[in-house]
Amino acid sequence: MERFLRYSLENKKKIRVLLMDGDGAVTQMNLTVTALETESFSYLRAGKKHSETLPLNALLSAGYARGDHGEA
Repeated sequence: MERFLRYSLENKKKIRVLLMDGDGAVTQMNLTVTALETESFSYLRAGKKHSETLPLNALLSAGYARGDHGEA
């Protein structure tokens, strides 16, 4: 999963992720990573102007967004 986070950060491309929030609900979204730390990552969601931060352990899965095949 870190590979996809780094791919998004370095290439400024959207990725699709599954996240678990504090209540145990699972959410799927497309996002662009803006910062990657050892315990957390920051991202922008489509249509949002401010960055949000989540712990890495909230990330359940990551992959290429629709239409992206990993060509940088």
